[in-house]
Amino acid sequence: MQTTIKAPVSFKGVGLHSGQPACATILPAAAGHGIVFRRSDMAHDHAIIPALWNHVHQSPLCTLLENQHGATVSTVEHIMAALVGCGLHNAIIEIDGPEVPILDGSSAAFVRGILSSGVRHLGIPVRALRVLETIEVRRGQAWARFAPHDSLMIEFDIEFEDAAIGSQRKTLNMSNGSFVRELSTSRTFCRKADVDVMRSNGLALGGTLENAVVVDGERVLSPGGLRHEDEAVRHKMLDAVGDLGLAGLPILGHYHGFRAGHALTNDLLCEMFSRPGSFETILCDDLTAARLPGVGVHWGEIPEVA
Repeated sequence: MQTTIKAPVSFKGVGLHSGQPACATILPAAAGHGIVFRRSDMAHDHAIIPALWNHVHQSPLCTLLENQHGATVSTVEHIMAALVGCGLHNAIIEIDGPEVPILDGSSAAFVRGILSSGVRHLGIPVRALRVLETIEVRRGQAWARFAPHDSLMIEFDIEFEDAAIGSQRKTLNMSNGSFVRELSTSRTFCRKADVDVMRSNGLALGGTLENAVVVDGERVLSPGGLRHEDEAVRHKMLDAVGDLGLAGLPILGHYHGFRAGHALTNDLLCEMFSRPGSFETILCDDLTAARLPGVGVHWGEIPEVA
């Protein structure tokens, strides 16, 4: 069945890029509404920004959405991943500025907020997009691919020069509470050299060692080190879950990313929707619905983190 959140829940922090205070509130929405962002600092007729693939304005550092009036909201991937991973299909995300708060750089706080509020079933069957054929997009050595599968499977490969990250690969089936258990606490990561360059260019002003894993060669500079030995690839998978949530409906398919990022995942969605025969929209029966992300997830599945 389609779902929404039971009661509003708010998150306060700073924007990753501006370093300015930011607040996001997840509000209930009716069946069939889908997920939208609403800028509370703008006139109502300009404030609605659909959380959809064709509203992505590709950005190198995050996922940024833009509506027809030029209103934007950035860094949506972590809150979108939490909505997908907790099985929410309908929500209004009210935000008081152009950035979703970065919080600790993962989806953990959003997941805790959603599960503390609770998920309400709306009595209407859920629809899903089922991948029917293999689709691939490339940018240089990086690529992203869809293949048919009966649930959402996420596979990712990364390769970084810094020994603290190196080469990592992981595959997970997102059915039930897998996202919450395995991915939700994994933080965004970056190289210290890249942070220095971004800061010198006025970017990532809200980034700290507490809301990102910062590495320098073999060293992890963030206090407490890594939450998982392979936290980097887990976070890339988290990002992919959030970016795939912009399809507008749950996806049944195998996503594989190699050195991929936000832009390539969006390229893949664009390619799929440009080829109508590559997917179909289905009304989920009970067996199919049971394989969707978030079904049956509960508070006890949230990992404890420092």
